[in-house]
Amino acid sequence: MTILIPSYEPDARLLNLVKQLQTFKLGPIVIVDDGSGPAYRGIFQTAEAYGCTVLTHGVNMGKGRALKTGFQHIRENGPQGGVVCADSDGQHLPHDIQRVFERLLAQTSPGIVLGSRRFTGKVPARSRFGNSVTRAVFSLTTGAKVHDTQTGLRGFPYAMLDWLCQIPGERFEYEMNMLLTAHREGYAITEEFIDTVYLNHNASSHFRPFADSIRIYMPLLMFSTSSMVSALIDFGLLFVIQYITHNLFLAVAAARLCSSIFNYSINRKYVFSGGRISRIRQSLPKYFSLVVLVLLLNYGLLYFYNEKLILPLLVAKILTEVSIFVFSFWAQRRFVY
Repeated sequence: MTILIPSYEPDARLLNLVKQLQTFKLGPIVIVDDGSGPAYRGIFQTAEAYGCTVLTHGVNMGKGRALKTGFQHIRENGPQGGVVCADSDGQHLPHDIQRVFERLLAQTSPGIVLGSRRFTGKVPARSRFGNSVTRAVFSLTTGAKVHDTQTGLRGFPYAMLDWLCQIPGERFEYEMNMLLTAHREGYAITEEFIDTVYLNHNASSHFRPFADSIRIYMPLLMFSTSSMVSALIDFGLLFVIQYITHNLFLAVAAARLCSSIFNYSINRKYVFSGGRISRIRQSLPKYFSLVVLVLLLNYGLLYFYNEKLILPLLVAKILTEVSIFVFSFWAQRRFVY
């Protein structure tokens, strides 16, 4: 097994972790210096003196890129065993790293092992809130539950390294993209619960709350944007065709067809394009099967709101779109792309 540690501007805790891990004799340690600069070179040189392999980025490129650099190195230089990734700030304890490794060895098929925190005890408010939000987003987008989506303690079999190098994302969003893509492509996600450790209220974290949160939630934001534009197309055509034909079903069907073609093209290219590229012959039939289902739901709800509850068509349309938005996102993420 190889232990991979991405590191940016570390302190003595990195060296303490290395010394502790070496007593466990789990395997070689690869450290990626993600552009920490000359001021931190002494720490990495000491790590090399301890027997670690240190890979260096000339400038800071982000945690996602640092992990990919490590994965690529391990692919090319071995050994061909599992890889366990851990953070360099002392928040992953050696015995928990060992437990993730043992869980990885017990796998019968390739999958990700997460060292998941239970968030008990004194946890910084931003960390507790951030994990709650990302956990909810992951559950919404996949229909699956993961207790700790933000953990940096993760185990992978050697067979997944090539796949891991293809996941989009250069910074903290990479770890969320990894989970989303793994779920979509059928890789199991297993959790091994570990101790929750936060030192100095997580002051050493390089996570940028605004910029990195935007990156993490970008798939949902992009989906919302494409859905909003598609809804505007759908709205406009619905009222025009209804005004011309006075046929509600024809207006709903024609408007939905045009907006669906637009929505499919945008989502396939920009929203759900991570990992293996979606092929049109695979996703197109699934998407338009979903379109038919959504069309029937759309018409049924629109008819109910407009004809039975006697609501204005505009109000009925808004209520209908809100009702099916979450279902549409979940179905596209889970079954189409």
